[in-house]
Amino acid sequence: MSQNQLDKKSQAWSALFSEPMSDLVKRYTASVFFDKRLWHADITGSLAHAEMLAAQGIIAAADLAAIRDGMAQIIAEIETGKFEWKLDLEDVHLNIEARLTQLVGDAGKRLHTGRSRNDQVATDVRLWLRTEIDLISNLLVDLQKALVTVAEQNVEVILPGFTHLQVAQPVSFGHHMLAYVEMFARDAERMADVRKRVNRLPLGAAALAGTSYPLDRERVATTLGMDGVCQNSLDAVSDRDFAIEFTAAASLVMVHVSRLSEELILWMSQNFGFIKIADRFTTGSSIMPQKKNPDVPELARGKTGRVVGHLMGLITLMKGQPLAYNKDNQEDKEPLFDTVDTLKDTLRIFTEMVGGQLNPATGKLEGGITVNAQAMEQAALKGYATATDLADYLVKKGLPFRDAHETVAHAVKAAITHACDLSELPLSVLQQFNKNIEKDVYDVLSLRGSLNARHTLGGTAPVQVRAQIERHRARLA
Repeated sequence: MSQNQLDKKSQAWSALFSEPMSDLVKRYTASVFFDKRLWHADITGSLAHAEMLAAQGIIAAADLAAIRDGMAQIIAEIETGKFEWKLDLEDVHLNIEARLTQLVGDAGKRLHTGRSRNDQVATDVRLWLRTEIDLISNLLVDLQKALVTVAEQNVEVILPGFTHLQVAQPVSFGHHMLAYVEMFARDAERMADVRKRVNRLPLGAAALAGTSYPLDRERVATTLGMDGVCQNSLDAVSDRDFAIEFTAAASLVMVHVSRLSEELILWMSQNFGFIKIADRFTTGSSIMPQKKNPDVPELARGKTGRVVGHLMGLITLMKGQPLAYNKDNQEDKEPLFDTVDTLKDTLRIFTEMVGGQLNPATGKLEGGITVNAQAMEQAALKGYATATDLADYLVKKGLPFRDAHETVAHAVKAAITHACDLSELPLSVLQQFNKNIEKDVYDVLSLRGSLNARHTLGGTAPVQVRAQIERHRARLA
């Protein structure tokens, strides 16, 4: 039998048709050149299925042994780049099955007993995505650790906190970094939660209705380390909500990366001058030799739109499908694969950009964010950031908060007129606004005093920031 005849016979549906598929349709419908990355999951799932078939007496022990030997050779061929992926065989599943049959004969043909490509691909995607979620979860831990390190090094550094991009109140730069740690911690929680729903077994649902063979689906789930079995055969093969849910969680990670990116871009501009990032994460200009452009955070900000776009694409893909499986679902893989790749690359590069690289000679991280503490503090002095502190001071003197708010507004007007900070107004001027103001007000009006005063749980006082750092260190250990 020729290779073309063998390939045609490997198309399990081909005997019914009176003419071959056109080359245009082959190219349009084939998925092998992107779904071949599922090969390890496909073989893992097939071996678990074969082991169960043998245990149930559906195939012989000799068939199982042949299948295992054949799969071992296929793994070696794929890992060494010797495996030939063929367009005629459409997808990763038929390519592997055809090669297995070529190697071990009828035993390879018996492997597909009691299953369909519908439940097979749903299983493969889940197994593959489970592994990727575990990798992403580890990367989220790495990024959180990098941010905690930056926070620990800058607990006492004063940054102007903004609302509406206007100077609002002074905060610890370490506190600011820990805000992103909280965001990425929630992202990690979402990933762990998504994993529970990803890690359920569709195999055994067959094409859509289950199978007449006495399969032990729970055995396969246990073999594969899955948390349970999909309970409805129609749902098992047709829904991709687990992929949509993952992409939603990934989109939120990227949104948090994008927010951090926006701040890094602003902070390293000359108008702010708050930070520097290492040269290896920047590029120059083809015409302006003085430029250092923050290409990495800018591109991450752009890639966020790409991942969110994949989420919208997957939701739209699913919304109009009747039960059960439809060919539409072939279109789930490329956006899912690209989402995973984009997210992993982004987390890796941000961890290094923020925290630096480990120098083997010194054992220290080098080349992360460089903070200009003086520029940050000077910026905090420009926007009357301690105005709320003066209002709180007056409240403690017995003035209702709304009256204190209005009083401080007049004091700020006076500071603007004198072109100085509130803390630089003479006591005699401040007392014109309220006679109860005394010399101790200057402790309140200082940036450091404002920072230290906010010592409630979750506040920006250095003592609270250090407590949070310790909590995160213990959590991430």
